[in-house]
Amino acid sequence: MIKLFADSTCDLTDEILEQYNISIAPLSINIGEKTFKDRVDIQPEEFFQRLAVLDKLPTTAMPSPSEYIDIMEQGIKDGYKDFICINMSSGTSGSYQSAVLAREDFLEEHKGEGIRVHVIDSKCMSHGSGYLLLKSALLIEKGASYEEIIDFNETYKTNIKHFLVVDDLDNLIKSGRLTNVSAMIGKVLKIKPIMSMRDGKGAIVAKVRGRKKVLKHYINEYKLRVDKELTSFIIIGYTSDMIYAQNLKKLFEEEVQYKGDIYIMQMGVSVGTHVGLGGLSLYFIEKGDRHDGLIYNEMQQLLEKKNEVLEMLNKYRNRKNN
Repeated sequence: MIKLFADSTCDLTDEILEQYNISIAPLSINIGEKTFKDRVDIQPEEFFQRLAVLDKLPTTAMPSPSEYIDIMEQGIKDGYKDFICINMSSGTSGSYQSAVLAREDFLEEHKGEGIRVHVIDSKCMSHGSGYLLLKSALLIEKGASYEEIIDFNETYKTNIKHFLVVDDLDNLIKSGRLTNVSAMIGKVLKIKPIMSMRDGKGAIVAKVRGRKKVLKHYINEYKLRVDKELTSFIIIGYTSDMIYAQNLKKLFEEEVQYKGDIYIMQMGVSVGTHVGLGGLSLYFIEKGDRHDGLIYNEMQQLLEKKNEVLEMLNKYRNRKNN
């Protein structure tokens, strides 16, 4: 048997965690003078209600090595000897390093017992690492071996495509990731920055105007990038606006005619702290042969705009000639 576990930033629902017996080491969230355990003392819905009225952003802390060790000790009691831990990107948190320390101490304590522990730096955020966890659980269900699960994760972890849009720029100001002037311009023009992962860290890869264009960008990029053989499901994440997520799911069903499972899940407190209210994310497995970056995407948008203008001019000329 293979025991999957992770830190709480995977943001999978309680139902999925329970169904596949995935254990979670919670991050700590500091709100004012109070400290909460993610998804233990505070749930995402309550967190986003609090976030709407906070002047100062909460801070988060990684799980301690002892919290990972407790999961593995319980796993031994439940009959497991093979463990795989999938953590959020080491480029954004110390959760991975904490799990590595736990692995070393745990194996030393259980030397000679045939215990195996592999810790994966997912290079992902939020439902990105959640995607790897759920995919791993489904592969285990189909009979994949311990080595095969590890090989899949280490091979394809950088192919988990992340798209995350920030609807409320105020949180990026509070966290120091955006200046007041930039935010003011963004709000006036209704510009939505779209982020993805690059080298294990978040990076802005596109800027669009308005929610409709966010959805259009997601759909277009999915069509261009998706690895249809490996993408057996899609995850859509949201912070506070489920209808926004449902609209994206509807487009996948109508425009893409996607027939697989589409999961809508709420983002957790770690990502939500910086994303703020109205955030929307998308996760699937991409082929990995298409460049993604702000300058590249803005050039593509300019070319598309140019083509639209040329098409309009041609229509005008045709009407005039007729």
